Amino acid sequence: MFDIESVRSDFPILGIQANGRPLVYLDNAATMQMPLPVQQTMQYHYEQVNANVHRGTHYLSHESTKAYEEAREAVASFLHAPSTRNVVFSAGTTGAINMVALGLRDYVGPGDVVVSTVLEHHSNFVPWQQLCLECGAQFKVVGIDQNGNLNLDELRAAVCGGAKVVACTCCSNVLGTVTPIREVVSIAHQAGALCLLDAAQGIRHGVLDVQALDCDFLAFSGHKLGAPTGIGVLYGKMSALELLKPAWFGGEMVDIVTTERTTWEELPLRLEPGTPNYAGAIGLGAALEYLEFVGRKEAAEYEDELVAYAVKSLSHIDGMNVYGNPEHRSGCVSFNIDGVHPFDLCTLIDKMGVALRSGNACAQPLLNALGCTAVARLSPAFYNSFEEIDAAVSAISRGAQILRK
Repeated sequence: MFDIESVRSDFPILGIQANGRPLVYLDNAATMQMPLPVQQTMQYHYEQVNANVHRGTHYLSHESTKAYEEAREAVASFLHAPSTRNVVFSAGTTGAINMVALGLRDYVGPGDVVVSTVLEHHSNFVPWQQLCLECGAQFKVVGIDQNGNLNLDELRAAVCGGAKVVACTCCSNVLGTVTPIREVVSIAHQAGALCLLDAAQGIRHGVLDVQALDCDFLAFSGHKLGAPTGIGVLYGKMSALELLKPAWFGGEMVDIVTTERTTWEELPLRLEPGTPNYAGAIGLGAALEYLEFVGRKEAAEYEDELVAYAVKSLSHIDGMNVYGNPEHRSGCVSFNIDGVHPFDLCTLIDKMGVALRSGNACAQPLLNALGCTAVARLSPAFYNSFEEIDAAVSAISRGAQILRK
């Protein structure tokens, strides 16, 4: 039995009031709240350890570097990566995917094929689209079936004859569709393509083992699982990382610099120019340890129960349109109500203390496929309760009635 009350005590922000009402925070697909142990780790670092990493010979620099590299070890362990050399810190999922897309600018050329899907967040769509436009490659987008599941037959057809890259989300930030990533990776590799997985949403909704998945790249953001903002990870097989040309240049990443040429550091440092967000990385390490402590598998299963309960409860509201009915839905449920704009609805229920997301969710190609321009999105985390789902559904129903009048 997942101990929700014990977990909630680690998130004091859940006890505040929003607009004079008890806060019901259900916008976790955008950003999850930070638990006290992570906050305490960050505070301790700034009070006792803080110094720039890798460069200094003094005590604080050694201690800060040690903590930074221990965070890299925590990430490698969390992903079951073979080595810390496979872990590159980034500014987030967006930064990590752009690092790959820009790094492959000499690998992808005219006539090549890059494949993405209509389920993608813009961060795993636009970089590949732009790379293809600049390199003269063909950009193919794989669709979904009527329930919101990824169309694997269409994927096989898209890579038929060869592809250079397949980029796919682990979990849709709109439909909550959990994609069959093992099959996606296998299909990509059979076609000779590299496969990048966007785990921004999927990282908290199940256990990801990069060696078992055999993916070439995987990217995720810390703020989706209780870490600070501005920190993320690019995992890569060594053979895949070696393909990447550095996209940004500066200190730390270099080996020898002369007036004629520059040589690069070994991986992963060659892909981490400048002063890294070492404090964010240390916070990320603490967040991963916290998630291991509460139970990754148990937390994910509990979140799935909350999502399923929300789908069922929302379906009783008059005029409700829940998008998608995928084989496995995790993380979120998106919807619209007849005669009610999602922005108006979410603005109104905010006055009742309920925090949802409204808009295009940075997934305009998917919303176009669904026949809409905006949705309301409810996304619980493992610290939310069934009572909070009830409160949100009640507010949504009441808000819809008011707006219709």
